[in-house]
Amino acid sequence: MTAASFHPDTLGTLCGLFRARVAATPDQGAYRQFDEVRDVWVSFTWAQVAAEVVRWQAALAKEGLVPGDRVAVMLKNSVEWVIFDQAALGLGLVTVPLYLDDRPESAAYILDHADAKLLLVEGKFQHKKLAEIAGSAHSLQRIVSLVAPESGLADWSARFAIAADWLADAAGTPVPERHLSADLLASLVYTSGTTGRPKGVMLTHENLLWNAFYASQCADFCPHEVFLSFLPMSHTLERTGGYYLPMLLGAEVAYARSIGQLAQDLQVIRPTILVSVPRIYERVHTRILDSLEKKGLAARLLFRLAVRVGWRRFERSQGRAMWTPEQLLWPLLKKLVAGNVTEKLGGQLKMAISGGAALCPQIARVFVGLGVPIYQGYGLTEASPVVTVNRPWSNVPSSIGQALPGVEVKIGDDDELLTRSRCLMRGYWKNEEATRAMIDAEGWLHTGDQARVDADGHYTIIGRIKDIIVLSNGEKVSPGDMESAILLDPLFEQVMIVGEGKPYLSALVVLNEEHWRAFAASLHVDPTQSEALRDPKVVKALTKHVAHQLKPFPGYAQIRRLHLELKPWTVDEGLLTPTLKVKRNQVLDRYRAVVEALYADFAR
Repeated sequence: MTAASFHPDTLGTLCGLFRARVAATPDQGAYRQFDEVRDVWVSFTWAQVAAEVVRWQAALAKEGLVPGDRVAVMLKNSVEWVIFDQAALGLGLVTVPLYLDDRPESAAYILDHADAKLLLVEGKFQHKKLAEIAGSAHSLQRIVSLVAPESGLADWSARFAIAADWLADAAGTPVPERHLSADLLASLVYTSGTTGRPKGVMLTHENLLWNAFYASQCADFCPHEVFLSFLPMSHTLERTGGYYLPMLLGAEVAYARSIGQLAQDLQVIRPTILVSVPRIYERVHTRILDSLEKKGLAARLLFRLAVRVGWRRFERSQGRAMWTPEQLLWPLLKKLVAGNVTEKLGGQLKMAISGGAALCPQIARVFVGLGVPIYQGYGLTEASPVVTVNRPWSNVPSSIGQALPGVEVKIGDDDELLTRSRCLMRGYWKNEEATRAMIDAEGWLHTGDQARVDADGHYTIIGRIKDIIVLSNGEKVSPGDMESAILLDPLFEQVMIVGEGKPYLSALVVLNEEHWRAFAASLHVDPTQSEALRDPKVVKALTKHVAHQLKPFPGYAQIRRLHLELKPWTVDEGLLTPTLKVKRNQVLDRYRAVVEALYADFAR
């Protein structure tokens, strides 16, 4: 098939993309994943995946599902995720991805709000949640599990089925032929909203397909790229960049076993492309620095020299720096320092994409200086998700890159970054008011992020209009809603959540003095002693109180650490507005050292 065959105008839909890929390269390797039973990596060709898709479509058809029905998936990254998604899309169904480890109440809310009729789960870990999930998700007609449940669990509901049996029972069921259009809804992706509840982003086949196509034009991809997938496929960056994009390219995708085993998987798979959030690069950076601490001063000095020389070489390659004599040292520095780092990442890496949150410029400088080709981008679920990205031939690591071809970007009022393209969501599910607030009458999506742009079209995020915290894994939370929920507990007088760019959320808390006395007494600590606020059992107990207040929120929107105070923040100190709203920047300035201490385990 020609390159024109893989143009969105020709493909039409995401299932059209899949059919075209199967027809073009049926015997080529499509996916690899680890078989824990046989203790071996297993490969799947496109033809094998297509055969499985037909089996799953028969089972979905037997359930009586019709185009537009929502079906949810709660699996780890795997070929089964792809098979289920393609089977559903080919029947005109709408995929609702759930995080594998999401809290039961959050998953139940999403399923109920989406009116999902079927849920596919992984196994034992999800089985423990099913009673709570199914009890609240009233629209669910069927729950299918890849793994057989523990003894007796299958009897809790007639709606439960084991995938192998469910597929076997549907053998021979005719699969209806569906003629689908590009504007058909493909997925409902739930993301945090201003009410504290997730909002369902409606993405069409056109949205996701065109975003993958535009992204494919941002680098010189080869026919046999290998992607290593570990960012959850419920995350739209992985969905588009690690699933639909490789399918468009004809690349192979290998599914990492776990984050804990990522180092070993990199050595085995030797990927050419990684798509990740900053947290992964932060972890590798931390390990590098930990290793240097053990090696002594000479090793640290050599490392710094390698980064400096490597960065200079990179800047020269981008046309932003001149040659200097110290660059003659690079072959030696590469052998002694840089090569060790790139080999730990598999030794074949051509592109390491970072998105979903801001990557620390210092960390980016270290990796780029050592020859790790990091390209930062920017996007949001509502844009399918990629809006901007750096290119190999035009990379400013401190920026979020240039707009994708076919994507319009401009700076609006208050320096707000606006975008418009055929990748923008149809709207929020059952929430027209939120949709109108997000997309204006001219079709511009208001990101809430403030940005500036240089002469070459590289955008840089400089702030946020809306008060949203973005964790280092890319998850976004609305702190105001969480703070309001926490303050419903009379123990807490004032609270401010922190965690921008961090791996988890923490909170600065002012306790209600009266309730504190009673609470301290119940724990047999002296409330008049300041040390009591640092007592581990006090902090642990109060963290549980906070967690109780945040039960309705998603699993990633939880507080891991607290800093406790008794002295209230006041207007006179400049920490509150006249209407008693917390001035976040001022409080952060006051407690900067405290916040750093809350994340000291991760700071380097």
